Amino acid sequence: MAYDEVLAERVRELLEETDAVVAKKMFGGLVFTVRGNTAVGVVGDDLLVRVTADDTPQALTEPGARPYEFRGRVSKGWILVAGEVLDDDVLDDWLHLGRKAATALPPK
Repeated sequence: MAYDEVLAERVRELLEETDAVVAKKMFGGLVFTVRGNTAVGVVGDDLLVRVTADDTPQALTEPGARPYEFRGRVSKGWILVAGEVLDDDVLDDWLHLGRKAATALPPK
């Protein structure tokens, strides 16, 4: 599956302002890791976001957000956000959530 290269570049630019980020092809898209842990990714036209258990209920109420399903199962700790809702401010908020969840994990 191809991923939205424009969205991926926007993510890269915003993340590089605050973190040492590594991009890797994974999940059929491009993911961005912080301290070795995946924070966010671009899968198709959507943003894949790692979220903490505490942040998940509120995050799922946001426009365009839905649980991430992989092989017919909902993956806890992950949310997909529709690309069409990701203006710069909204994208920055989602990236913040992804960084928060990734940095809460031990470095790899």
